[in-house]
Amino acid sequence: MAAFGPVQAQRAGARRIGWISADQPENNTGYSEFIAGLRAAGYRVGDDVIVDARWGMGSLERAEVLAAELVASKPDLIVTQGPIVRFVRRTETTLPVVFGFSGDPVAAGVVDSFARPGRNYTGVSFFALDLVGKRFELLKETLPALRRVACLANPDHPGESTELRVSREAGDRLRVEVAYFPVRTRSEVDAALEGAVRARADAIVLFPDAGMMRHAEAIAAFGTRERMPAISGWSIFARRGNVMSYGPSLDQGYGRLAYYVDRVLKGAKPGDLPVELPSRIELVLNLKAARSIGLAFPPSMIARADEVIPA
Repeated sequence: MAAFGPVQAQRAGARRIGWISADQPENNTGYSEFIAGLRAAGYRVGDDVIVDARWGMGSLERAEVLAAELVASKPDLIVTQGPIVRFVRRTETTLPVVFGFSGDPVAAGVVDSFARPGRNYTGVSFFALDLVGKRFELLKETLPALRRVACLANPDHPGESTELRVSREAGDRLRVEVAYFPVRTRSEVDAALEGAVRARADAIVLFPDAGMMRHAEAIAAFGTRERMPAISGWSIFARRGNVMSYGPSLDQGYGRLAYYVDRVLKGAKPGDLPVELPSRIELVLNLKAARSIGLAFPPSMIARADEVIPA
């Protein structure tokens, strides 16, 4: 089995992969998909590769300490989940690093470009700007009278300013006004939701990142109370009670990290491996959430959805 803590011993000749995440191991589908990807690539996990997995258990502060400890242990390479790549970068390690990252890795200073990372980092980014406008279109298709959208986003998330610009452009095309609310903490989320009411927003767009997803249930409860639908980019947003999500498959993206690990273990330099965007895009509709606010999806939208959560 893959390890869930620091590895004390390993089989002679086995390669050691360090995994670091701020989350908890239970039900972490990204980790599960990564392990499945390694096995599909022909690796015997626990035999010829040892995965030294370290977990922040929901604490970024704990994860930052663990990241430094993992770097100091000098595995053959490191795989990071979410914002942890920025903590690893602060260590100035020269070890190969493969990341799954929701932000813009160029804006974060992790790579030089998507096509030519140029450093010891590469991986998959879920920062898909071409999907931003589609979320606005889905809202408009569901709510033809849509006039104003409240955008909630973490201003510290790499690429946030670019995503806001693209959101405003999408709003302009559809004649939809964008009200922007920067948020970092739960109290700021609550204040932003109250601001959305004062701004007479018809719907909410949540910029997707791991920190913002922690507020998905609160946003769903608000949406039910105020009869205001919300959309974001990850399927867990809809599964946690919101009306819909449209964006990249995180599971597919984390499974893809095994490809990068395989290439690096076979001698490739991370800086020569282009950063990828996920190829699988998911539309998830929550009929129960929609019904709770008196909303009905067009039949054509239901027909093309990848997942429909029943009422």
